[in-house]
Amino acid sequence: MTAITGTRRLARLRAIALTGLATTGVAAAAIVVMPASAQAAEAPRTTAVHQVAQGSHTDPKTTTGSAGNLDGWINQALQIMKSKGIPGSYDGLKRNIMRESGGNPAAQNNWDVNAKQGTPSKGLLQVIDPTFNAYHVDGTAHSVTDPVANITAAANYAAHRYGSIDNVNSAY
Repeated sequence: MTAITGTRRLARLRAIALTGLATTGVAAAAIVVMPASAQAAEAPRTTAVHQVAQGSHTDPKTTTGSAGNLDGWINQALQIMKSKGIPGSYDGLKRNIMRESGGNPAAQNNWDVNAKQGTPSKGLLQVIDPTFNAYHVDGTAHSVTDPVANITAAANYAAHRYGSIDNVNSAY
């Protein structure tokens, strides 16, 4: 397996985000991809980072993230996580989401080792199906691309592996 530099990974994430936006038919969008050193300067919590595009895998009217935007999904996931005893903060979730998918719930990685083995990473926090199934949180949709289910499963996995999603600062 070849190591990927931070610069190459950032460039690939930018390309994926732009490709994903173009293929989902988003007319206008602003993408902010920031290096780890700039994370403290994130946008305020109340700003919607990504509206789900029509025709994407996630319909905001039918998902548990019915707010239809990243802030709503994160806040809904945090409520579920709190009720289930899963640690994590808004900032930790958002930082990891922005790094992994740029806030696109339909993002899918089709080139890494997992994808080559037939299990691509999917959703806001780029979870593979076996991990999603093992760490799925009751009370959320059983769909890896459902924003709230993806966030809670990833946070549950990170809690078991790293103590909290807040402790994850790179691909996990």
